[in-house]
Parts: sequence; structure tokens; C-alpha cells
Amino acid sequence: QMLLLSFLMFLFFGLHNILQEAIVHLLSSIAPSSSPLSPLTPQLVKSLQSEGTVMLGYAEVTGVLLFSYLERVYVAKEEGLAHAAPLGAYSLLTLCLFASSTLCNASLSYINFPTKVVFRSCKLVPTMLIATIVNKRRFASYEYACALSICAGLVLFALADYRLDPVKLNGTGLALVSGSVVADAILPNAQERLFRRGSSRLEVTVWSNFFSFVAMTVMTNLTGTLRNFCLLMYYNRTVALYVGVYTVLSYVSISCYMTLVKRFGGVAAVLLTTARKAMTLVLSFMLFPKGFSWLYVHGSLLVLGAVMVASIFKKLGIGKEGGRDGRKSGFGTSKGGRLLVRINGYGISANEVKSDDDTSSSSGSNCEDDGSSCEGGGKSA
Repeated sequence: QMLLLSFLMFLFFGLHNILQEAIVHLLSSIAPSSSPLSPLTPQLVKSLQSEGTVMLGYAEVTGVLLFSYLERVYVAKEEGLAHAAPLGAYSLLTLCLFASSTLCNASLSYINFPTKVVFRSCKLVPTMLIATIVNKRRFASYEYACALSICAGLVLFALADYRLDPVKLNGTGLALVSGSVVADAILPNAQERLFRRGSSRLEVTVWSNFFSFVAMTVMTNLTGTLRNFCLLMYYNRTVALYVGVYTVLSYVSISCYMTLVKRFGGVAAVLLTTARKAMTLVLSFMLFPKGFSWLYVHGSLLVLGAVMVASIFKKLGIGKEGGRDGRKSGFGTSKGGRLLVRINGYGISANEVKSDDDTSSSSGSNCEDDGSSCEGGGKSA
């Protein structure tokens, strides 16, 4: 089962990430139509090239909303729009999900895909900063070491971009992807509030993505991006096909990962996630040729290695007495030992398994009492 789930996770996330970068390349290579009757004017094309990547987040939110609703109704046998928590309680979570998805995908108009993948892996740093400033919390020494390693890796990645093309190193893109990481760092706390009110995993998934969908629809309508992107898909069937498959894979890949975490535990999931991110970086350089520097390799090792070590140590309980107030220090777990992980920024959660003998149902059907979020991606898992 583990080999099969691991293979499916690598396959679907690999396809998801390849499609994501392929769509970005398609958007950047669009040429205005010479026909006076075609709506693909130079102005529309320029708008899509600068703002069209936001629609990747829109597609992901749409897919997760649709399929989580169907899963809730037909698999979990819950009422599709029922809610235990008041809808007003979703404001912070919706804001975090909206910011995470929008800023992350918008950054692809300014930075390359590997840089986005590495930056999205660095939730540890803002999480520690927020906990230190707000909660006056101290952390275990290994967490500080991992945070320092992550920062060094990010510097190497940015330095590689600068050496290869100083003109294309865009501070706007780095600011956008960093903002999405900060939103990711806040999101688990916002989610945990809702679970404490008795909300199920699928309830939180449906409603948070519904509000994010409404917010993104309004925003893209006001900017004209939604209309322009729909016109592009109508005249360019390749883009339409890619986006359709990408929308489905957004949910399928997340489901495979959550099932893996549920059945085989957090440590195995961390190891496989790190290997998957490394595979994503390799595929990006192989399938979409771009400038290469060994600084990319060194930076990736520092970042992914630090994230893996910090996550494994946390799940094994190493350094858990580091907090000043006696609570577990660090990040990634909530009260009750629940696992905080995140895939593509959509607040979908997975229970941490207590033993490998768990035979309960797969992702989403019976995991109602956990306060975790999943990472990818997008969105970085």
C-alpha cells in the first residue's frame, strides 16, 4: 500500500507541477492575433502575461471546492453546506487561503518555478518569528539551526538567480512568494480555531474554499483577468485542456498525500515530501530548460534538508521541552499531537496516524477531529 500510494503521490504531484509550469510558459509565449476580429489583442495578451498566473490559484480553489463538496455529500454523508462554526469565524482563514494562493501564483509572473518551490518550503522561519513576537516562545536549538540553514539556502537561491540574470531577478516576485509563506504560517492557527468549534475537516475545506472562490471571482472580474483568461481558453484549446486537467489533479494529488499521512504516519510523509520536492526541481530543469547554477543545488539541499530534519525531530518529540511555558516548542503540531502539514494552500487536513495498523477510511471520509492543513505546491507539497 505504501509503495502504491507513494507512486501515485509522485505521479500526480509530478503531473500537477509540470502542468503548472507548462501553463506559465504558454502564457508567456502567447502572441497577439493578426486578425482584426480576434479578441487576442496586444493589450489583452500583455495583461494575461502579467496577471494570468493568478488564474492557476483560481483553478485550484475551484477544483478543491467542487470535489471536497462531492466528497462531503457522497462519501462522508454530511450535508454539503452545513456548518458547526458560524460563517463569520471563517474570515481569517479565508484571508490566509486567499493570500496564500493569490500571492504564490502571482509570483510566477516574476520568478522562475524552482525559486517558488524552494521559497514555499520555508514556512518554518515566519512561523518561528510570529510565535516569538506574539507568544514570547522559545524554541529548541535544532529549530534555530534549521531556520538559519533555510535562510542561507534562500540567499543562495536568490544569488543564483542574480548571477544568471541580474535583470530578471525581480524583488516583486520574491515579495509575493514571501507573503504567501507568511499567510501559510498563520493559517494552521486559524484552522485550529474552527476545529475547536466542532467543525469537520470537510466543512472547513468546503467553506474556506467557497469564500476564497467568491473573493477570487470578484477580484479577477474587477481586474478583467477572468474574462481575458476565459477568452484565451476559448481560442486556445491547449490552455483549456491543461487548466482542466490541472484543476482535477489539484485535488487528486492532495488526496493521495493525505491518505499516505493517515495510513503511514508523519515521518514517512515528510521523507517522501522532501523527495517529491527534489523531484519537482529536477523535472523543472529537465523539461523546461533554464539557466543552471550549482548554487541552486546547494540552496535546495540547505532548505529541503533543514525542513526535513526539523519536521522529523518534531514528530519524534526531540527538544519538545524547549518552550519557556512548558508547551511544545516549534511548529507543525497542535494540541493532541495532531500533524500540521500543508498542500497548495487549501486548508485540507490529514490525521497523524498512531500506528501503521490503522485501517480506517482514506482521505477525508473519517478524519473529522484534526486541526491540520496540507502543503504542496501548489501549492508546495
